[in-house]
Amino acid sequence: MADDYATTFQIVDVDGDGLISIPELSRLMEVLGEPITPEAAQAAVARIDVDGDGLISLEEFAGFLSRHRAG
Repeated sequence: MADDYATTFQIVDVDGDGLISIPELSRLMEVLGEPITPEAAQAAVARIDVDGDGLISLEEFAGFLSRHRAG
């Protein structure tokens, strides 16, 4: 399942460390024309972050998207 989302994840993971941080999520939303506050970005990461490390792994990202996929 994670492989299905790996390309998208890599685009968001700007620094290439294998994790999406709050600043990376904020930047994504800004680029998409939907800027969010740092607090909103932190809350979004917290909703997706299963292991509680404050970052989004590929597995967490894929799991979230697969659960919330429109269709």
